[in-house]
Amino acid sequence: MLRFDDLQLFVRAADLGSLSAAARAMDLSAAVASAALKRIEQQLGARLLARSTRSLRLTAEGEGFLAYARSALSSLDEGRRLLASSQDQCNGVLQLSAPSDFGRNVLLPWLDEFQREHPQLTVRLLLGDRIADLFRQPVDIALRYGEPEDSSLVALPIAPLNRRVLCASPDYLARCGEPHHVEQLAQHNCLLFMLGNRVHDHWTFHDGKREMSLTVRGDRFSDDADVVRLWALAGAGVAYKSWLDVAADVRAGRLKVLMPQLQGEATPLNLLCAHRAQLSKPVNLLREMLARRCEAWSR
Repeated sequence: MLRFDDLQLFVRAADLGSLSAAARAMDLSAAVASAALKRIEQQLGARLLARSTRSLRLTAEGEGFLAYARSALSSLDEGRRLLASSQDQCNGVLQLSAPSDFGRNVLLPWLDEFQREHPQLTVRLLLGDRIADLFRQPVDIALRYGEPEDSSLVALPIAPLNRRVLCASPDYLARCGEPHHVEQLAQHNCLLFMLGNRVHDHWTFHDGKREMSLTVRGDRFSDDADVVRLWALAGAGVAYKSWLDVAADVRAGRLKVLMPQLQGEATPLNLLCAHRAQLSKPVNLLREMLARRCEAWSR
């Protein structure tokens, strides 16, 4: 395959009538320029430039190929300009994956507002709680709780201070009593969900001085975190959920935070992508909006 920089060198040499002048213009050494020209001629199987110690001229093959080389470079430049222009505009298709609970109950109205502000943008929203969704599904970016297990991913903070809270419905607490110590969770029905590829049944807390943890049990678990929230609202047991997911229910009195003196597990919300080239203008605008919204939501 012909290299872009080799084509540039050939066209520049033809324009300047000198390989050494072309090398200086492109900040290349004479040896590198000579090797580049030799490489392109070998790939084409034709001699493009007739060179002597004092002069350089196009061969017949070079004359014929020059127009195509100029056209190819022009098309590539135009493509780069269009790409740069699209990256500066908030349009096109934004493919986003988000956690099930956060996506359905918190993110949706924020995305509605975002699209009203940017009507030329199309959003494709995929919901799921597994990190693997980022690779299996055709998405540009993903919102996920916790630090990514894959260190090659780019992770940008959205809600870095978010934590889990213990919560249950007033109906459940009226029937089963309210736990006041971590050890008492052993007598309660704990609602579990999948975290990564395992059931999240080892709950950890911190009282400001020491860490406390307990392996809990319950009669149900789901791989959909929104189902766990719905079970808690229905009075089925105690849930250990991200504050972002249950804040509205707590404020409305549908759920009550238990043992608020304890600090729950850190569960920062991050925006993930495979590489920084995916951080287009729509992505950056969305990231800024989400960070502002999450900060206000957490108060």
